[in-house]
Amino acid sequence: MDIQAEMQRIGADAKAASKVLAYATPQQKEAALNTAAATMVERMSDMIAANAKDMEFGRDKGLSPAMMDRLMLDEDRIRAMADGVRSVAGQTDPVGKVIAEWTQPTGLRIERVRTPLGVIGVIYESRPNVTADAGALCLKAGNAAILRGGSESFHSSTLIHECLKAGLVSAGLPETAIQLVPTRDRAAVGEMLTMTDYIDVIVPRGGKGLVGRVQADARVPVFAHLEGICHVYVDASADIEKTRAVILNAKTRRTGICGSAECLLVDRAFFEAHGAPFVEDLLNAGVEVRADSSLQGITGVSQAGPEDFGHEFLDMIIAAKLVDGVDGAIEHIQQYGSNHTDCIMAEAGAPVERFFSRLDSAILMHNASTQFADGGEFGMGAEIGIATGKMHARGPVGAEQLTSFKYLVRGDGTIRS
Repeated sequence: MDIQAEMQRIGADAKAASKVLAYATPQQKEAALNTAAATMVERMSDMIAANAKDMEFGRDKGLSPAMMDRLMLDEDRIRAMADGVRSVAGQTDPVGKVIAEWTQPTGLRIERVRTPLGVIGVIYESRPNVTADAGALCLKAGNAAILRGGSESFHSSTLIHECLKAGLVSAGLPETAIQLVPTRDRAAVGEMLTMTDYIDVIVPRGGKGLVGRVQADARVPVFAHLEGICHVYVDASADIEKTRAVILNAKTRRTGICGSAECLLVDRAFFEAHGAPFVEDLLNAGVEVRADSSLQGITGVSQAGPEDFGHEFLDMIIAAKLVDGVDGAIEHIQQYGSNHTDCIMAEAGAPVERFFSRLDSAILMHNASTQFADGGEFGMGAEIGIATGKMHARGPVGAEQLTSFKYLVRGDGTIRS
């Protein structure tokens, strides 16, 4: 395959499709997504068979258990994936939505309305469900999509893409509105990063290596987060039972996702009054707790090294440390955090307000598991990623975040003096 020529063809087709999608009706997009979701369920056995090939490839490649978990599809996950697509389909169409409107003294009536970005390139690793999420969200927002899945999920993503195409065709939309790069060759990624004539924004979804490369090499604008270094801070006022439940869930529910807690910060006053029963919970669940010297008295805790703080483990490992109140937690997170998701466990209002006002993470939580850092849990149906930058989109990137805006200005023969 001539990678450069193939990517140019894909780019040109996507650009042409984006012009059609810009005026596609909400009914067409909804119908396409509902048909795609139904097709995913109908082709469940084919998808599981394709995923088995990917799982074998992943084992041969030596993927970690957490990465293998991200790669795996079963009936429940396929149904959940289809439900996510249906949820996106049922949302209010963001295109054409009036964000603001006003009348100037000149008599001009001005509206700011949502409009598609154009063509979105999505580069991702391992998780085949991203094919469905990204395709659905881009279509809902009126954008064409060029999807480049990880080499590990090649067969699964191909089947999911076929379902998306079936939906497009059934609704009378161009099947090139959602395209999957048909090769594992990494040269295709390099081409996407420089396709400024065709791609309007790149969304990388994967590990630090992938995202770092995209941010360093892309000539196309990027929505990205580099790492999900999520903290849970236990304030002196925290409720013990709530805290135990949240911490265990935040770390162990799924360790391989970016919303998994990677660092536990405990107020020294809380520890002196109550100890750290949640640390014992983690140890009993099989989590390796790497702590500073102040927590070394807990049986089973290992010594943390400097590299353990500010590290995304994506595994059954968590760093832990005592801090002096909410200000100590804020100072630590400002130094080691990644502006992704951070949580405070507290019953008193003052430390919560201080935590919320002085940290600038994309998502800040109070008494809730960091595993909720997910577009589906935010009511977006799905997400294309979590953006931690400060331009355009932050936090879960759903359909609305995949739009820009334009101004509609109406006059009545109005002239400027």
